[in-house]
Amino acid sequence: MVHTVEVERWRGMEHRADVDSLVVEEPLEIRVNGSPLAITMRTPGQDEALAVGFLAAEGILRSRAELYDVLHCADPEYPDLRNIVDVLIDPSRAETIESAGRQRYATSGCGLCGRATIEAIRRCVPPLSAPLPVPRSVLYALPDRLRVAQAAFERTGGLHAAGLFDLDGTLLHAAEDVGRHNAVDKVIGLALRHDPWPPERTILMVSGRAGFEIAQKAVAARIPALCSVSAPSSLAVQLAREMNLVLAGFLRGESMNIYSGGTGG
Repeated sequence: MVHTVEVERWRGMEHRADVDSLVVEEPLEIRVNGSPLAITMRTPGQDEALAVGFLAAEGILRSRAELYDVLHCADPEYPDLRNIVDVLIDPSRAETIESAGRQRYATSGCGLCGRATIEAIRRCVPPLSAPLPVPRSVLYALPDRLRVAQAAFERTGGLHAAGLFDLDGTLLHAAEDVGRHNAVDKVIGLALRHDPWPPERTILMVSGRAGFEIAQKAVAARIPALCSVSAPSSLAVQLAREMNLVLAGFLRGESMNIYSGGTGG
């Protein structure tokens, strides 16, 4: 996940030769039953979880029973890069991909911009049950607990992070990636493969802003609460309120803004 390079450091008029740690960014092709679906620029690591979480967050995978296997392989032209993940799923679910024309290219920075709208979410998934009350003390503790799991960020300063917590604030899964959407997909994929599904009594914490695509992924994965250290977007707030998603922003220290839902005291 980390690559070291030589740099020239300047401080005012003084400079010196040094080394710096950079986050690695490489393409990953996600295939479903052998057919290409998407290419995303990601930080290598937890690639199988990223691919599975991507499908779950898109509403393609709805249960663990629909997931048959995950194959991680290299492109024959670039044998040193294990940059293809083929997710084998129930053929009936794979048919929904072709019918929706979902083959597309995704960057690490923007997620799958353009396809997802609130109208599309309404058609694909129902609202969550009544907003889940989460104690304020639990929410206040999440940023520090997520930061402890950000080992690569401490070295590079160039990674987003996502963490999935239970309602007591215990970290269940964490992931880092150059793309905040990828980090979310990774923790969703880990939950689908290893935990009870759907994760209806969990909290998703992200290190960046809470944009519409992040809220969309939480709703599609049936995660009832989303928290961020930064701001949400107007469309994320609208989606959260329509879908009964608890949404907290500017979660720093013992302060936050609740944009949707509420807390349990």
